[in-house]
Amino acid sequence: MSREPAIKVTGLTKQYAQAEKPAVDGLNLSIMPGEIFGLLGPNGAGKTTTISMLCTHLEPNSGTIVINGREISSHRTAIRKEIGFVPQDIALYDKLSARENLLFFGNMYGLKGKALKEKIEFWLDTLGLRDKAGKQIKTYSGGMKRRVNLMAGLLHEPKVLFLDEPTVGIDVQSKNIIIESLQEVNKQGTTIIYTSHHMDEAEHFCSRIAIIDYGKIIAKGKPETLIKDCEGCENLESIFLKLTGRKLRD
Repeated sequence: MSREPAIKVTGLTKQYAQAEKPAVDGLNLSIMPGEIFGLLGPNGAGKTTTISMLCTHLEPNSGTIVINGREISSHRTAIRKEIGFVPQDIALYDKLSARENLLFFGNMYGLKGKALKEKIEFWLDTLGLRDKAGKQIKTYSGGMKRRVNLMAGLLHEPKVLFLDEPTVGIDVQSKNIIIESLQEVNKQGTTIIYTSHHMDEAEHFCSRIAIIDYGKIIAKGKPETLIKDCEGCENLESIFLKLTGRKLRD
């Protein structure tokens, strides 16, 4: 496996108009191929802004992003074909069925015909939705929608997959099958970058994590190493609270 980073971020900064401080403030980060990398932080810490810039959806004010050896600003179209993005908000068409949604998104990625249909059926089977694939999305539970949302980002077999809160607000069974499926995708070589507020989930799912607050990385490393090195900390949640405080971030 290549030892060149799958993602290398240098001096990344984003400040929104009328904001007093940057949402992302000079962020530096390297993520190696095959990692499951967790980007964790309180509300408003800069997680989603960072992911949006890495996915080419948002322009930084300054800094560079290199994905698979190519700088985003000059290879945006090529990079978009190699990455998958599963947003926190459900990005599906309510009046279409799961299968129709997946056909639409697959076509957007340039997938066609038998190959696309086989991929759709594989994921419907894997994530337990084949029997309900013909029903409109608006009839689905939250967990079912999350699973289809994930499928849409996986159809084109991305080399790098970005997940923004992929298990928020869903039942335990749906969360379990999503995590298991992502672990299998990772075993096949896909690099995963994941944001979450679920510290226990991140502790067991991620090979490395970074904690971000006020747009800056304040801790980074393997979960087990960070826990071992943090005096009085029993788990990732206790480290998170120690570093970011207990003040509410509504």
